[in-house]
Amino acid sequence: MDLPLPAIYAILLLAGLVAGTLNVLGGGGSLLTLPVMIFLGLPPTVANGTNRVAILLQNVSAVNGFRKHKKHSGQWIRFSLPPAIIGGLVGTLLALRIGDVAFQRILAVMMVTAALWMIWRPLKPASELDKVPDVPTSGAARWGLVVAFFLIGVYGGFIQAGLGFVILALCATVGLDLVRANALKVTIALGFTPIALGLFAWSGMVDWGYGLVLAVGNVLGAMIGVRLAVFKGQEWIRKVVTVMVIAFAIRLIFWA
Repeated sequence: MDLPLPAIYAILLLAGLVAGTLNVLGGGGSLLTLPVMIFLGLPPTVANGTNRVAILLQNVSAVNGFRKHKKHSGQWIRFSLPPAIIGGLVGTLLALRIGDVAFQRILAVMMVTAALWMIWRPLKPASELDKVPDVPTSGAARWGLVVAFFLIGVYGGFIQAGLGFVILALCATVGLDLVRANALKVTIALGFTPIALGLFAWSGMVDWGYGLVLAVGNVLGAMIGVRLAVFKGQEWIRKVVTVMVIAFAIRLIFWA
């Protein structure tokens, strides 16, 4: 699209602000930023790579914010990061070789499933919100989670868009409240995003000008999102995430 550079940067900054807030609260911000960058003239593969600049800096800000509010769970971070990072490497290598239209359709189904789960699953009593469940120490449950976090990494490395909804759905199954689940989500994304960005950049699929402007918006949005997540609490987050999941799923179905 033929727009003056200041107008392009203003659009990117606004898109990044909204996306950064959404990503910290639940996810789906990349479902906004990717089509915006394509609309502004970037090829889809370059938009996919450029988006990682903003995601990286946004998650640095978000992780720092959740740490300040002591909403991280060290045992879950140590457990989930290794398989997610390996999966992120695999997913990025796939993204450099495979189109993503069919995968977007699959994601739409996953997002609707996540929304239905969040609607159905009862909230924990307030007295239990500070009780973080332990990571399974052995057996099928532990290995099942290893595989799940690996696949999360694969998807995140491949396209990123909607990743937060999948992580939140998984965290719900193990009993993490949505505030701590969001903290774990941004930490996992921060773990594999540098690898993804490096590979996209090595392949010439990153527009650094667009990416850095978008990143400024994402970082500001992440700061807003952390404060909303911590101070508004779990019930408010669940309502917001449920609405976002359904809206983005519908949008994704018609975005080819």
